[in-house]
Amino acid sequence: MKKLLFWCLLCLTWRSYAQQTPSVCYEIFVRSFADSNGDGIGDINGVTSKLDYLQSLGVDALWLTPVSQSPSYHKYDVTDYKAIDPECGTLADYKRLIAEAHKRGMKIIKDLVINHTSDKHPWFVEAKKGKNNPYRDYYVWLSPQKIDSMGVATRERTGDSWEITPWHLASANDTEKYYALFWGGMPDLNYDNPKVRQEIYAIAQYWLKEVGVDGFRLDAAKHIYPDWEAEKCHQFWVEFKQKMQAVKPDVYIVGEVWTSADKVAPFFKGLPANFHLDACFAIQKMVNEGKSDGFVTKLLNDYKAFGSQNPNFIDATIIDNHDQARIGTVVKGNTDKMKIAAQILLTLPGQPYIYYGEEIGMLGDKPDENIREPFLWDVASKDASRTKWMTPQLTTEQSVMPLAVQQKDPHSVFQTYKKLIAFRKAQPALKQVIKPNLAQSSITEEGILAFVRTHRKGNLLVIHNLTSNAKTITFPAKEAAYTKVKFASGTTSMQGKTLHIAPASVVVLGK
Repeated sequence: MKKLLFWCLLCLTWRSYAQQTPSVCYEIFVRSFADSNGDGIGDINGVTSKLDYLQSLGVDALWLTPVSQSPSYHKYDVTDYKAIDPECGTLADYKRLIAEAHKRGMKIIKDLVINHTSDKHPWFVEAKKGKNNPYRDYYVWLSPQKIDSMGVATRERTGDSWEITPWHLASANDTEKYYALFWGGMPDLNYDNPKVRQEIYAIAQYWLKEVGVDGFRLDAAKHIYPDWEAEKCHQFWVEFKQKMQAVKPDVYIVGEVWTSADKVAPFFKGLPANFHLDACFAIQKMVNEGKSDGFVTKLLNDYKAFGSQNPNFIDATIIDNHDQARIGTVVKGNTDKMKIAAQILLTLPGQPYIYYGEEIGMLGDKPDENIREPFLWDVASKDASRTKWMTPQLTTEQSVMPLAVQQKDPHSVFQTYKKLIAFRKAQPALKQVIKPNLAQSSITEEGILAFVRTHRKGNLLVIHNLTSNAKTITFPAKEAAYTKVKFASGTTSMQGKTLHIAPASVVVLGK
């Protein structure tokens, strides 16, 4: 009887968590999103002013890039973890944003940067004074001889860090170097030091308890420990989750673990959600080449790996973010291909994240500033919210139609996102987040991506035409029962077991 009661409680807890888990998330690079006070810089109040728009789009949660006090434009090098940078607003502004978001049923996810601090953080200012300083051990220091003997003086450039020489001198006379994976201005913290852990746990708990955020996006989660101590990293996140759940049992946590899916899997022990970078790059390739290339098989293999570590894992799916070339640039401005990418993202299992501006087809490429250009709310003469902190190089009114224009165009990229989000959230088989529900389809035509979203309330067959040509598909026996068109983004017709699907479109069928 006790065992039965335990499993009933576990089931109820899982269902409660599943119901609270956001269905569609949206990443905002705050500096570029919306300006509320006319200084040209996007701010917290600007985000608040656009909540009605985001709600109408169908967004359930907002991931805000850092607004903590910082010397940089991007704020990923923090000097005070509990302070809001004045150019972004105030703590009162942040609390009001949370309150207004909650009124609309939306969650606020704080970007928590705890892999490193700024080299101007008071901890590091003290640490670099010498070996005897009490803050020295807040960071990772080694002698040049030790670094060489370990063979870690250099590293290969990776997607999340182009730094190949991660050891740096704090001063010319120092006998040790400090570890800074991203660049010398971002020294890595030493999580072997219990004091560092307690400092960081207290900071994170402050944002949950005192400020009221709903959870965290964990920046550089893979690098809490250097790569040669990966197991310690996995265990740290288990402890972090426990500490956060102690003050907020339903805390939402998503990690940035920029590596292959097999190496992401162990992070699910502590991080309930992780971004699926392998899937992101596979979608980009698939959209550009017009070939499915065994995509569903790869996903199922990844799910198996993730589930082996955490059966209730959340697959956070993206087609780009603030560190990657925007999908619009990846596909060379082809709006049909932008729509294909959106269609795939919003019909796959998991928890989709939309990077601000993808819904209007913004462009962006390295250097990073050009991936974070101002959102185009309206034509310039009517756009009081448009930020002006930089002169955009790629997303201009000559290359991208502003939101206000696209809202009036039934065939715009924006309308593709809006319709698909609404459809996704109305279909039990599509909106399931936890325990990704995906099955192979026996449809194998060239240029077609097909899969089944399984659900006790009814399965759905999803068919994407990845090409610029109309396709005719004769259904195999396994798919013959799918005769009801639930959604179609282009001209589609069913004649018996034959489907005619428009170019660059998606069709969703039920039985």
